Amino acid sequence: MAQRRRWAGAVLRGAFEAAGGAPGRSGACPCAQFHMLAPSPVSTPPSQLLPLWQGRTPDSRRYVSSVLKALRQVNFQEPPAPWRQFPTKGQVFEEKVEVGMETVTFETGKLAQFASGAVVLGMGDTRVLVTAVADHSVDERRDFLPLQVDYRERQYAQGKIPNTFMRREGAPKERELLCSRLIDRSIRPLFPKGFFYDTQIMANVICSDGDQDPDVLSVNAASAALMISDIPWNGPVGCVRIGRVKGQLVVNPNMDDLTESDLNLVYSCTAEKTIMIETQAREITNEDYVAALHLAHAEAAKLIPAQISLAAQVKNQKRPLQALTVDPEVIEKVRVLAEDAIQSVMGNPAFGKFERGKSLSRIEEEVKGILESDGDEAAVKILPYAFDAVKKQILQRNIFEKGVRVDGRALHEVRDLYCEAGTYLPLHGSSLFSRGNTQVLCTVTMGAPDDAQKLDSLVGMSRKRFMVHYSFPPFSINEIGRLGGLNRREVGHGTLAEKALVALLPPEEDFPYSVRVTSECLASDGSSSMATVCGGSLALMDAGVPLREHVGAVSVGLVSVTDPSNGNITDYRILTDILGLEDHLGDMDFKIAGTRKGITAIQLDIKPAGIPLHIICEALEPARVGRSQIIDFMGQTICSPRDAQRENMPRSGTMTIHQDSIGRLIGPQGSNVKGIQRVTDARVSISEDGVVTIFARDQASFDQAKSMVEASVGKEVEVGNTYVAKVVAIKDFGAFMELDGGYQGLLHISEIAHQRIERVTDFLTLGQQLSVVCIGRDLRGNLKLSRKAILPPPPALQTVLETDADTLQPSTASLLKAAQLKRLMNDS
Repeated sequence: MAQRRRWAGAVLRGAFEAAGGAPGRSGACPCAQFHMLAPSPVSTPPSQLLPLWQGRTPDSRRYVSSVLKALRQVNFQEPPAPWRQFPTKGQVFEEKVEVGMETVTFETGKLAQFASGAVVLGMGDTRVLVTAVADHSVDERRDFLPLQVDYRERQYAQGKIPNTFMRREGAPKERELLCSRLIDRSIRPLFPKGFFYDTQIMANVICSDGDQDPDVLSVNAASAALMISDIPWNGPVGCVRIGRVKGQLVVNPNMDDLTESDLNLVYSCTAEKTIMIETQAREITNEDYVAALHLAHAEAAKLIPAQISLAAQVKNQKRPLQALTVDPEVIEKVRVLAEDAIQSVMGNPAFGKFERGKSLSRIEEEVKGILESDGDEAAVKILPYAFDAVKKQILQRNIFEKGVRVDGRALHEVRDLYCEAGTYLPLHGSSLFSRGNTQVLCTVTMGAPDDAQKLDSLVGMSRKRFMVHYSFPPFSINEIGRLGGLNRREVGHGTLAEKALVALLPPEEDFPYSVRVTSECLASDGSSSMATVCGGSLALMDAGVPLREHVGAVSVGLVSVTDPSNGNITDYRILTDILGLEDHLGDMDFKIAGTRKGITAIQLDIKPAGIPLHIICEALEPARVGRSQIIDFMGQTICSPRDAQRENMPRSGTMTIHQDSIGRLIGPQGSNVKGIQRVTDARVSISEDGVVTIFARDQASFDQAKSMVEASVGKEVEVGNTYVAKVVAIKDFGAFMELDGGYQGLLHISEIAHQRIERVTDFLTLGQQLSVVCIGRDLRGNLKLSRKAILPPPPALQTVLETDADTLQPSTASLLKAAQLKRLMNDS
């Protein structure tokens, strides 16, 4: 039967193509194409179907004949009008807008025409193609938006072939994951409620001039692609980057300006509200940051009219969508049944995270049982949404009327803190930080400069010497899960903590180490990424990393009341140090890290379709107060970097050797220096000017490596020091001596002994080892050695040297002794 079906499919495709239709997809039945494109019933000449009949059995032929007979009875309709209008081939719709000092270009219609939305955005010579596609079927059991955003940087964009074995790009790198998150967080809040279709946004950097970071361009292109598509979306958004160079704010700074900037602010917004913020700074004050936010909003809003105009030219038709609404009657019914029980749980600070969660789940199950017994299937279907709505109403009432939160704290009260530094002494640095029920274990590992992470991005740095890696195992929330590769959430949280801490790291010239900070989230009840910042600061000071002061971090939330008619916020309260439940039922998660002096990192995630900018600016001050409280508490545990380094801490040092000795240290094909590194497990690097840098895992390894280097090249010969030398050549005027490390010098015949000698061979033989003193260098830099300088003087000479010449002038005494010494030497 399966063979018959495959044979019938081949016949159908042949009949369809012979009728003038386009070939269908391989292995797919073309009936749908027939309905759309065929102008009349199929009439296929037998001669065109003859090749399909050859070699078939009679049963197969009868089966196909019956299929074709049924197919001829189908009446086809006229083809529908296209859902989107494009110009002729080779032309594009285009919109341009000036943002800052650059021109941004939106193009569509030339590339990827089968995608629901496809936009090429350009700035300078950088081009980014972003496509948007959504499925047309949905799983009725799904209650979330499965949005997938993929950002990719291909090496051809900068004229390079990938340096991999297969010479092609592999799995997405950390930067690509971060850019994907940037796009996701900018567009996700604007999808309508109830849109649960599989949706994919793909961003591909076509070419890059290295002047502009493509991440901001991709956000704008994704917004434009959604605008021209048939996907329901409440956009558009505009996105810009703001820097500050020499005290002046710069819109969309180039990469050269960004290296000198003390601010890197990425800001996404609609025409009136803020959607997403990502910031890295060097202790910028709240006042300066507010000014940067207002400039960013004004510039980003310029990108919105161009996208609206582009969508108007394309004449897109949005697919119909029934918005997800919860019947007020159902909410009222759930409120009557469960309000008191929910209040008893959410109003009791004695409940912990899991006790509270289990109690609320039990209440929801009881309400579900009552509704099922009443036969109210419609209410049961939307019960999760109605139950969440009642919980949010109770949370709002407790906060607005009583000023009390779920755990009994005031609105701007920080949870109980606990800190440890030096938790595990064998580690280079370690700390334990707890805030409420959230707990993280942070460690610090210091390495050589060569341990820095090598980056392979289109723009930005080529290496990174400071890394923060965040881990969120499933046991931290009492769940079971699989451990896989890179997790986007873990990468994002680790990068946020990295941005917060790197601002306090000393320059590489003063601190030539690579540093890795790891954060193991052991228990999570909100703000584990901010706990990573605090724990990382403690661990860095425990490791002796010279941070100027601690970096603290806190997450600020928002509980608001909106007008159902227009979605505007009518009343709100800002919360400091939010719980996981407050994050779930609240409207924003505003993560802010910094020192007492200013902000070092910020990340804003929201749930509603935008938050007014003035609320964002207002939240900065309570965050500063809470951050200062946390830093004060951390200072009670450790307030400055440890001076005394542990024995297992890495050591580094430099020594200078003569340039002639570089070859001896390296050895044939590097065998000597490789042997030193293999034996000592230390890193040895040699510069062209003779500076040898040794990096070892501990003091013992460093001392061993240094001794082996000195044995290979010998210590640098200094005038006045005594060395053991070997006679390598004897001449009439003296002997050539070789010191450790291959240094050679001349032992003149007059420096062999105190008395006058006729032949050098009377005192020295080839291969003889003796102690000599370096007494200087000649005009060519050759060493001058002396043996008699370390021999005891003869008795007569000793008497002269001990003669009291205190009554003479120093110059007279020196001349007298020199004359007596010369006469005695000649007499002897």
